Amino acid sequence: MKKFRGIFLKNDKEIGLMREANRIVSLILDELGENVKPGVPTMLFEEICRARCEEHGVRPAFLGYQGFPFALCCSVNEEIVHGFPSRERILVEGDIVSFDMGVVHEGFYGDSARTFAVGQISDEAQRLMDITRESLNIGIEQAVPGNNLYDISAAIQSYVEGFGFGIVRRFVGHGIGSHLHEKPEIPNFVPKGMAGIPLKAGMVLAIEPMVTVGTYEVEVLEDKWTAVTKDRKLSAHFEHTVAITSDGPMILSLSD
Repeated sequence: MKKFRGIFLKNDKEIGLMREANRIVSLILDELGENVKPGVPTMLFEEICRARCEEHGVRPAFLGYQGFPFALCCSVNEEIVHGFPSRERILVEGDIVSFDMGVVHEGFYGDSARTFAVGQISDEAQRLMDITRESLNIGIEQAVPGNNLYDISAAIQSYVEGFGFGIVRRFVGHGIGSHLHEKPEIPNFVPKGMAGIPLKAGMVLAIEPMVTVGTYEVEVLEDKWTAVTKDRKLSAHFEHTVAITSDGPMILSLSD
């Protein structure tokens, strides 16, 4: 596998394997979304993830990763990322729930995230979800050879902050391939005093804006994993795994 500044460049075969890994992730997220409704315990979604991984013959990417105890990151309302599924946490009308899911297929990783509405949600929550999803799409548009990595960051930050929402700084996107987290880190904001790197065909990036209604400041709960907004206001999270090609960005984490 070729490298550019420490970043692995994938060939067509490797991207094909990652496309299948991410397709499976997308199918699982589709099913999770179909089961989001008031009255459901969040552990149901963990059970679906594990069952579908077994059916597809893939390994859950997050289970046991650096000690994480679940296959699924399930984060509700003010929880930004790394939330635990639970039999005690029951979804209620008006919640929003973020699922972050990954699998390993033939040695290559898939990784994607979506936020879903639980029944009827507030206008503010819907706006948060819509802007977060669209900021991801706008960031992906910049993932072309010859652009700078921070063109992705700038597009996301400008769009989100233009609506008065916050961009989480503590957690960022990442390269992905035969490891879940590879170089480069992909912030959803432009770091001061950093030059960034030119984007090259063959890079595969997990781009994942995490957006907040209020402050972007984060606290981690006593479980050492669940990250919440410091002001306990809502957060949303969307993520795609994207291959950079000479023809433009190729979103791998799609179901078709």
